[in-house]
Amino acid sequence: MIEQAYVQAGDVTTPTIATLRDRISQAIDDTRGASVLERLNGWLQMPTDSTFFTGMLDSLCGERAKDVGDRLSRDTGGRYDPADLSAASDIAAKWTAIGNILESGRAVTVKGPTGHVGGAMSKFKNKDGTGFHVIVLLATGQEQDGRRFVLGFDPDVSATAESRKAWVPFALGGAGTVAKVSAFSDARCTQVIKAMVLGDQQDGFGPLVRKYYVDTAATFPAIVRG
Repeated sequence: MIEQAYVQAGDVTTPTIATLRDRISQAIDDTRGASVLERLNGWLQMPTDSTFFTGMLDSLCGERAKDVGDRLSRDTGGRYDPADLSAASDIAAKWTAIGNILESGRAVTVKGPTGHVGGAMSKFKNKDGTGFHVIVLLATGQEQDGRRFVLGFDPDVSATAESRKAWVPFALGGAGTVAKVSAFSDARCTQVIKAMVLGDQQDGFGPLVRKYYVDTAATFPAIVRG
């Protein structure tokens, strides 16, 4: 699995954290849907059982990532889908291109085995290593000590202990996710998405946005279909 961490004070990204937060906030405000559930599904990959994470409502990570990437790149030239990152040829050049595209303000969708690009606690990880996941890269970044990373959005609410902990208070009440969130007002829907994606700190993000310490000289493992 790609090593991951959350944004800390002193981290610098291109585009800046403030720019990204503004862009994401506006994209969330602009998201439309026939229902509150549809709006939530546009940003969040949610569990069926809101408290115990026994299963997930859907496995539409690819479609969701493309939609989010489009929303975030509407004014910057459009979403970018890179060539196969498990192919051996020119991997360093691919990551150089991805970095340049991110720094221009475009979002980049990245597809890989769930056990490689997903979170440590993701319900989509299979013991036999099959399956894939798609995340949305947002920016390049550097820590105070010079360590480089790419910043990414993973809509999977089950992905980490932090994302699960953040989600549970929104879904308490005994009902399954569909029944619970369908009762949200539009304002509550927006609040929940922003809490999970943006968080409440102006110099950081919510639990679905993480740093990825990618080895840009190594190919991704090949996706194994179940």
